[in-house]
Amino acid sequence: MRTIDVAEITENIKEMCIEANHFLTSDMDTAMKSAVDTEKAPLGKQILCQLQDNLKIAGEDMIPICQDTGMAVIFMEIGQDVHFTGGILEDAINEGVRRGYVDGYLRKSVVKDPLIRENTKDNTPAIIHYEMVPGDKVKIIVAPKGFGSENMSRVFMLKPADGIEGVKNAVMTAVKDAGPNACPPMVVGVGIGGTFEKCALMAKKALTRPVNEHSDIPYVRELEEELLEKINQTGIGPGGLGGTTTALAVNINTYPTHIAGLPVGINICCHVNRHAVRVL
Repeated sequence: MRTIDVAEITENIKEMCIEANHFLTSDMDTAMKSAVDTEKAPLGKQILCQLQDNLKIAGEDMIPICQDTGMAVIFMEIGQDVHFTGGILEDAINEGVRRGYVDGYLRKSVVKDPLIRENTKDNTPAIIHYEMVPGDKVKIIVAPKGFGSENMSRVFMLKPADGIEGVKNAVMTAVKDAGPNACPPMVVGVGIGGTFEKCALMAKKALTRPVNEHSDIPYVRELEEELLEKINQTGIGPGGLGGTTTALAVNINTYPTHIAGLPVGINICCHVNRHAVRVL
């Protein structure tokens, strides 16, 4: 049994909120730079170069890479041999988010009630997902999610007879409907299977997989590659102003489902696709 004081969780999440809002992950950085070289449309290339300039300024001057610093989404993968001390884990996570957004001078975008709309003034509470795993480590993923892209996400409750073509149509429908609103070039997370809520959660988690890594399942890998190609043929392009780089990756997760259903969740993220990952 390994003991971890929740104060360590708070400090790490504080740092990760600031990190994710100021710097791209290495895989996203590489993908964005590569897109400048491969983009065929002159205007699309110009937009991508401007985005590179913005990212450079953000890193040098510690300015957020997007003015919408998002709602904090936290994935906690907790080893079953870990015991937390010093307080309640969920309180510690939210305290980390609070400190990250207040001390990091990040925009506070969370309202206490979805209809009354009073701002909580510290970007809490976070959206927290817990998963128990073997071992004595804790993996933390902090993924601030802006709502320009979040609002473009969809869930389709397909019939089993719709099959793989139905899945392709669902993804393409979501992407085309999103158009420029998701701040392309986008990353498209897809969850196939499970239930209504499970497919959405898988789609969200898929956005945190490195964009240069494909699924281990052969047919899923092929589907990721095919959909990426189809999306980049839509002509939406960088900033929605036309071009050959509409998406940088399509990441798909799957899960068993009921004989009568084929749920498909599509969670789209903008070109910054913010997240930070640490293992304690």
